[in-house]
Amino acid sequence: MDKEIWIFGYGSLIWRPNFDFLEKRPAVINGWVRRFWQGSTDHRGVPGQAGRVVTLDEEPNGDCWGVAYRISSANREKVLSSLDIREKGGYTLKNVKIYFSNSIKDWVRGVVYIGKPNNPDYLGPETSIRIAKQVIRSNGPSGPNDEYVYRLADALRAMGVDDQHVFEVEKFVRNLSKS
Repeated sequence: MDKEIWIFGYGSLIWRPNFDFLEKRPAVINGWVRRFWQGSTDHRGVPGQAGRVVTLDEEPNGDCWGVAYRISSANREKVLSSLDIREKGGYTLKNVKIYFSNSIKDWVRGVVYIGKPNNPDYLGPETSIRIAKQVIRSNGPSGPNDEYVYRLADALRAMGVDDQHVFEVEKFVRNLSKS
């Protein structure tokens, strides 16, 4: 018998989960940071002109705030199957501890999709200005890449999350878009 599952979202899953869930809660995973190091040729770019979307990078003292979704046992396979398709551009599923506060007692086991360096769409570290230059020229089936940056930054601000990497990329995207 399948069990309920928690799914942690740190990118577009924050504002656009597109699946049924029983519960949605702000959450954090420890030891990881959000970075615009994953290429997107299926959502925010196209083959030959990849967009940049976020993935997670291991950092011992890091933390990544996002949203955790509790999925019913009846919907578990349907949701995971649809996310496997949505996240097919280099993401793999990883088991994690998801914390709901800064308390080490308030956590659940869950899963997160991560684009690791060994996937074909991984672009890797780059300066924020170069990331922004790539973002403003990229567009894909899910829309312009700059929209992704703006929506992620807005969602994090609404949650009260301070993510310097995301906000710096957003600042450069806005400045480059004006010129």
